[in-house]
Amino acid sequence: MTLVKKSEGIYIDDSCNDLLEKTNIIIFDCDGVLIDITKSYDLAIIKTTQYVLENFAKINDSITVDFKIIDGFKSSGGFNDEVDLTYAAIISLVAANQLEKDPTEFIFDVIKNSDSSGIVSVEKYLETQTDISKIKKQLSYPGTHHQNPLYQIFDQLFYGPKLYENLFKIKSNFSESGLIEQDDVILNEKLLNLLQTKFNSKIAMVTGRGKQSVRYSLKEMLDEFDLNNSVFLEDESRELAKPNPQPLFDSIKGMGDGITLYVGDSMEDFIMAKKVTDMGSKVIFCGIIGTSKNPQEKLELFQQNEAVLVLDSINLLPKVLNLEYTK
Repeated sequence: MTLVKKSEGIYIDDSCNDLLEKTNIIIFDCDGVLIDITKSYDLAIIKTTQYVLENFAKINDSITVDFKIIDGFKSSGGFNDEVDLTYAAIISLVAANQLEKDPTEFIFDVIKNSDSSGIVSVEKYLETQTDISKIKKQLSYPGTHHQNPLYQIFDQLFYGPKLYENLFKIKSNFSESGLIEQDDVILNEKLLNLLQTKFNSKIAMVTGRGKQSVRYSLKEMLDEFDLNNSVFLEDESRELAKPNPQPLFDSIKGMGDGITLYVGDSMEDFIMAKKVTDMGSKVIFCGIIGTSKNPQEKLELFQQNEAVLVLDSINLLPKVLNLEYTK
C-alpha cells in the first residue's frame, strides 16, 4: 500500500477510494483530532513529571520532557492515556538518575524497548536496569483513579481548582488556572452539519477522555454525537483502554454496523481500528497529523504501518468524502 499526496494535506492510497464512498458510520478520537492538546494535555504531562521528580524523587536537575519524548512513547502504541505516559517518563528519569546515565539518551532507550503493552513494557525493561521499587511504591500507579497521587496531581493541574472540585468533590492543592483552558478546539458546527449530510446520526466518539472533560471543551457540539454509542474511556475500566478494540467494536454495532471511518491521531487508534477489522467489522483508519509537533514523522509512521488515509486536519474530511464545504 502506498500513500500518495493528492493535494495539500491529503495523503491517500487509491485502494480505499471505493470503500470511502460506501462508509456510513464515522467515529472520532478526541485529543489531537477534534481538539489540539499541545498546550493542554501535553503541557500537563510536562508539568506533572517535573513536579513529581522534584517533590517525590527529589531530583531537581533532570531534563524537561518535550514533544519528542511524548511522541516517542505514543509511537509505541501503548500510551493513549497521558497519565500512563507521565508515569513512564517519571520512572524512566528516576532510573536514569540512579544509574547516573544521560537522561535524554536513557529515556529514548526506554522508548525503543516499549511496546503496545505500555507501562508494563517500560517497567519490565527498567527492572532489568535498576531497582525502581521506591518510586513505584510512592506513586502506587495506577491504583484507584481518584485516590492515586499521580492521577490527582495530573488532574489538578489539567482541570484547575474549580473544575477539579466540581468533578471529583475534592479540593485541589494547586491554585493556578487549569491547562484545559488551553484546549484549542478544531471541530466546528459547519463541519458537523456537513458530515451529517452523509452519515446522518451515525457520528460517534471513542476517546480516552472522560465525558465531562470533552463536554467542557466541545460544549453543545458534543450533543451532535450519538452519545449512546460513544465511549469515554477515562470513565471506564483500564482494561478497555486503547488499543483494546472492544469499545470501538461495540460503538459500531450499536449504530447498526456497516463500513466505518475511524479518525484518530495515534498508533493506539490505528491498532484498535485494525483489530476491529480483524473482528469482522470493516474500519478505514484516517490518521490526523496536523496537531503533531512533527507531522512528517507521524506521516511516515502511519505509512510504515500501511495506513490508507492520512490528513493534516479533520477540516479536510469533506474534500476527501466529496462533500461540498466552505469553511
